[in-house]
Amino acid sequence: MEKAIAIITARGGSKRIPGKNIKNFCGKPIIAYSIEAALKSGLFSEVMVSTDSQKIAQIAQEYRASVPFMRSAKTSDDYATTSDVIMEVMDNYKKLGRTFEYICCIYPTAPFVTAQKLIAAQTIMEEKHPVMVMPMTAFSYPPQRCYVMNDDGFMGYKYPQYSRTRSQDLEKQYHDAGQFYVYNAEKYLALHGQVNEGVMPIIVSELEVQDIDNEDDWKIAELKYQLMASR
Repeated sequence: MEKAIAIITARGGSKRIPGKNIKNFCGKPIIAYSIEAALKSGLFSEVMVSTDSQKIAQIAQEYRASVPFMRSAKTSDDYATTSDVIMEVMDNYKKLGRTFEYICCIYPTAPFVTAQKLIAAQTIMEEKHPVMVMPMTAFSYPPQRCYVMNDDGFMGYKYPQYSRTRSQDLEKQYHDAGQFYVYNAEKYLALHGQVNEGVMPIIVSELEVQDIDNEDDWKIAELKYQLMASR
């Protein structure tokens, strides 16, 4: 059994940002940041890209990632989940006679991933033995104080019982930073990719977190990256 594999999930069919996974981000294809962080960490016997796109595969290989097989049509449509992709990849490796103790899934549009974060996550896995480690950040505004809109267009508190509670007295809550996940492979596969407990975090700042779903998100992410790089 090999120790760890990095899987970068890079489907080619992005509609909101065409070519998203290989679009230029501050000077190089955005997927390069994930590949380079994984390689620099020295944690993995293989850094592979799961894709259905020959163009993405070519660029991934230029940055020294492997593409040992292409993604199937079943895991290339809009309904396939990240866990669907990982399960397929691991099944393909099993057929090749290769198994891994740890799986690290890295998103291809995650320029804030660093080798240091990957190493920190792996250290937690080996010392604390959770099912999964992932970067998380605290909500900047308490979710308990959120508003929702009814059918008539009026706004009201989702949780009115907290409407007069001081923000600092509310429970601190966190969300996925959208960068990577490290799994205990045996536990993850036994759960068929459905991890609901046994999760430990690496806490990261809001400055290092940005979903990239549209062009505005992309511009914000570049500004954040440039600010971080200038520190």
